[in-house]
Amino acid sequence: MLPKRSHNNSTIRTLVRSQRGFSLVEILVALTLLGIAGTFVAGKIFEQLHEGKVQAAKIQMNQFAERLQEFRRKCGTYPETEQGLEALVTKPTGGRECKNYPPDGFIGGSGMVPQDPWNNYYGYVNEGSKFNIVSYGADLMEGGEDEDKDIWFRPPAGSEQQGESSEGAEF
Repeated sequence: MLPKRSHNNSTIRTLVRSQRGFSLVEILVALTLLGIAGTFVAGKIFEQLHEGKVQAAKIQMNQFAERLQEFRRKCGTYPETEQGLEALVTKPTGGRECKNYPPDGFIGGSGMVPQDPWNNYYGYVNEGSKFNIVSYGADLMEGGEDEDKDIWFRPPAGSEQQGESSEGAEF
């Protein structure tokens, strides 16, 4: 048999008081601190997401540049500005005819020109012996600052660097 323990009233009151829990003020302070920390973490996540999209756009532009070089080798010139990057998927009907155009085009797969990471079409300009490619980013407008900067394959001639440019642009 276990011996009986006797508890006096002050011991019981102390036990009950110590098991009351947190006050409303303590809970609100904790929630406020969690909210502040969450805001900081979310900001960093969105910043990393934007940087990832910029890098993906630069990679796609470099891949387009390789396909455009191949187009030039087979057709003798870059596609006209009006033909755009669509000329890498479908044989151009206007302008200079390309007699060595491959049956499946220069970009395999779905038969469509890939869009930029913001699900918009890339801009393309034939500059004669060179070309340029641009993504206008999330705002779909020329120019912009911060996350709305344009991303260029190479910065346009005669202008300050308005946006990001693709590294290694030697075409």
